[in-house]
Amino acid sequence: GLRKQAGAADHLGLNASLPATCFPTAATMANSWDERLGEELGKLLGEEAAAQGVSVLLGPALNMKRSPLCGRDFEYFSEDPYLAGKMAAAYIRGIQSKGVAACPKHFAVNNQELLRMHSDSVLDERTFREIYLTGFEIAVKEGKPLSIMSSYNQINGVYASEDKKLLRDILVDEWGFEGFTVTDWGGSNDRVDGLIAGTHLEMPATGGDSDRALAAAVREGRLSEDIVNERVDEYLRVLFATVIPESTPDFDVEAHHAFARKAAQSTIVLLKNEDSLLPLKAGARVAVIGDFAQTPRYQGAGSSVVNPTRLVSPLESLRESGLEVLGYEPGFLRHGGEDGPKKNAAVELAKLADTVLLYLGLDEILESEGLDRRDMKIRRNQIDLLEAVSAANPNVVVIFSGGAPVETPWLDRCKALVHGYLGGQAGAGAMAAVLTGAVNPSGRLNETWPLRYEDTPASGHFPGEERTVEYREGPYIGYRYYRTANVPVRFPFGFGLSYTTFEYTGLTVTDKEVSLTLSNTGSLAGAEVVQVYVGMKNSAVFRPNEELKGFAKVFLEPGESKAVKIPLDDKAFRYFNIKTGKFEVEGGIYEVKVGSSCENIRLSTEIEVKGTSAEGIYDKNILASYFSGEVSDVGDREFQTLLGRPIPPARWDRSAPLTLNDTFAQLFYAKRWVGRLVWRILTHMKDKAEKKGTPDLNILFIYNMPFRGVAKMMGGAMDMAMAAALVEIFNGHFFKGAGHLIGGFFRKNKAEKQCSQKLAEAGKEHI
Repeated sequence: GLRKQAGAADHLGLNASLPATCFPTAATMANSWDERLGEELGKLLGEEAAAQGVSVLLGPALNMKRSPLCGRDFEYFSEDPYLAGKMAAAYIRGIQSKGVAACPKHFAVNNQELLRMHSDSVLDERTFREIYLTGFEIAVKEGKPLSIMSSYNQINGVYASEDKKLLRDILVDEWGFEGFTVTDWGGSNDRVDGLIAGTHLEMPATGGDSDRALAAAVREGRLSEDIVNERVDEYLRVLFATVIPESTPDFDVEAHHAFARKAAQSTIVLLKNEDSLLPLKAGARVAVIGDFAQTPRYQGAGSSVVNPTRLVSPLESLRESGLEVLGYEPGFLRHGGEDGPKKNAAVELAKLADTVLLYLGLDEILESEGLDRRDMKIRRNQIDLLEAVSAANPNVVVIFSGGAPVETPWLDRCKALVHGYLGGQAGAGAMAAVLTGAVNPSGRLNETWPLRYEDTPASGHFPGEERTVEYREGPYIGYRYYRTANVPVRFPFGFGLSYTTFEYTGLTVTDKEVSLTLSNTGSLAGAEVVQVYVGMKNSAVFRPNEELKGFAKVFLEPGESKAVKIPLDDKAFRYFNIKTGKFEVEGGIYEVKVGSSCENIRLSTEIEVKGTSAEGIYDKNILASYFSGEVSDVGDREFQTLLGRPIPPARWDRSAPLTLNDTFAQLFYAKRWVGRLVWRILTHMKDKAEKKGTPDLNILFIYNMPFRGVAKMMGGAMDMAMAAALVEIFNGHFFKGAGHLIGGFFRKNKAEKQCSQKLAEAGKEHI
């Protein structure tokens, strides 16, 4: 949803914001697999942005879900670039149809929260292009965004905001991007290098420090004035295209709330339904248990938090649904810890009911911007409650909320499991409609649910070491790994149950299109997501067994059949050839599979495709893990061969002096007690907040921030020279650094006055 702050802005966007519709999060919407729904949502976002005078909406976010532990996965669409790209493009088209610029983010390879402003994502070129850029490619080519936000991190040693290959060669020259690029907040490293590479806008404003750096670079010949003019022209082109009329009307609060419910209904995923316990009949006697039933978890945490126009609780929705609600008990403490009386009261209530509706989930602390999850588990007190309640009444329906997968060793303790992800302000009503059968669930998982965290391909390299994050798994993320390496999972990518049944018949395939007939063979109306996967046997190029290359959401009445046609675009058979530096097609026999998930394949056939090249790219003997897909434990030699260069050092050099690009998290080995004291204070504040169950995102931001961020995030109170003086102090040169800090303050003020005078004089000349 939209988040415009009511008062002064802060660097994380944590201050109070104006009321806006809290729609389902991106991870939730991706479960709809419905591009039209995504575009409708985008239009409403655009309307709300225009109504509040916002000309650039900072989203959608389409980073790949490399690991289920990434604290911000709730904000990202999928583990699959095709699904993520298609949904993002739909959002963008909708947003920009209202005269507001969309700003997809974070470009690129930003897949964790820990040290995100400092870390170096180390990966091979093919994985980079096929997995981590393809979603952005689709979003840019099909959505045509007017802006894009670069990520904080380095990519193979170069900061994303300074990566000319990324921002000009690929984004502009190859994909045809015609908008402007903006840094993430405080994400600019060197403003001059960034401008040359293609970064137009630095956020937030630095009080003129960066402007003075650019002017000095032009005077000294390090920066061409032509490049400055080019970036200004490119930025102004977008500025003039996003003029919002002053008379823009307020948005229709009730209509937007109704759509939020409609959207949430399309995203709910039925994961288990033993004995067809669901849907519940009208008048069914239910016990409502769980803290989340009264205080819903309906959105993410961090800079994306929306101030909802309305908020409906699950308990309220259930009481209005036609069910007989016998009572409510919280049953557990939201943020962990035992409470015997709460649990006992819940068990006694469960004994009275025909069915128990047990609301469990991940709380706001376990997944949030600024920190990654420690494990894939839900809190122990929730599992204890489930075990106790199911012993008293076996008819337990678990209603789960959260933005990422969890381990489910407790699955046999419930007869049904329904996942609403983070359904927004109207998600509770949507869930009640699904539980009672007023709505047939049609959500399908945008990501795999593994059995254990240790089964995930990146578990040994997430969140990386101190300096680097090594993407040793290559292109095998999510289902690409599980299906190729034959690793069993709890719920596969694309999975979701329905209250009706579907039949697939009549498959025909060309290299341009997949056609089939889909029939609703059940007694209820419903929607199926038809998914197309493409794989190649005996490939000379290592690749996953199958990859998603198309999908369609199809709505059918009972007994109805429809012809379904799904196009195969230029991405259906391609791979990135590291020798030619471009996408190619390997000629040969491809298997095209159609199913309701990556595992439940209903129809398949083979097709021969003409190729361009493939021979002699990889040595199967050296890259054996990548040819087998068993990449959970790739050794140094094999990964280095894949990279095509030495693996960079992963650890901080504790003997070297700290630099502007080192972080506050590194002050534990500072040469001077001042730095170590700062580290102890920050660590104490961080740990104290987490123990209280309320992580301080500002402290987390500072803890993971490079020292240069002091100059970038303080609105001009300090400049880069003063930040360098601070580093001098941390390196043991207290008096020298303090002198430079004080002297820098006066020099900065003098430079600001001189700059203001020159701007005023220049303004007079143009009047």
